[in-house]
Amino acid sequence: MQIKDQIIVCKNLKKIYTQGPEVVEVLSDINLEITAGEKVAIVGSSGSGKTTLLNLLGGLDIPTSGSVSVAGKELFGMNESERGSLRNKCLGFVYQFHHLLNEFTAIENTSMPLLIGGVSRDEAVESANTMLRRVGLGDRGMHKPSELSGGERQRVAIARALVTEPRCVLLDEPTGNLDKNTASEIRKLISELNELLSISFIVVTHDEDLANSMQRKLVLQNGVLIE
Repeated sequence: MQIKDQIIVCKNLKKIYTQGPEVVEVLSDINLEITAGEKVAIVGSSGSGKTTLLNLLGGLDIPTSGSVSVAGKELFGMNESERGSLRNKCLGFVYQFHHLLNEFTAIENTSMPLLIGGVSRDEAVESANTMLRRVGLGDRGMHKPSELSGGERQRVAIARALVTEPRCVLLDEPTGNLDKNTASEIRKLISELNELLSISFIVVTHDEDLANSMQRKLVLQNGVLIE
């Protein structure tokens, strides 16, 4: 495997929480490599640390020990501003609850990461429109979240995560708040976008159908990843 094909690499990742006298080791010596265009599911029981791991991989949380590199750059050797810049360029995030801004339209929500990254408004809007068409919402760009269905809101969230053309998208229970049919549509969309754009996807999920549609399924158990 060539180094340039590695999008995310974590080594000996450990996360310990201290609650009064109690010390809880949530993650223990996690080692993981994600390559370009790969689709990976992380499953495990509630409270097993899946979201904690995802937050560490995205640089949203700091590990107790160990390292995470994204596109060859060590996340925790950077300051918060540098980490934020790398996240904006290389990573996208999708959550169970879409976290769209209710006062803004689908186009405005989708273009937000580009505007934060310094792209001109016209260029950001053009890219947002293109991405909304790719997720099947080309005619819904002027609608606000309250005017969209749950599945449409999640599609906007996916468009927002993809609009910067990141190397990898991290998804935390992306179908957890959706009905069965809409969840099936989101699963198909993730696969289509993966093939079309060659972006890596890391999905934390309880949705067995979604997990089984990925190329690799990892189980987080007792703080350890098992393939």
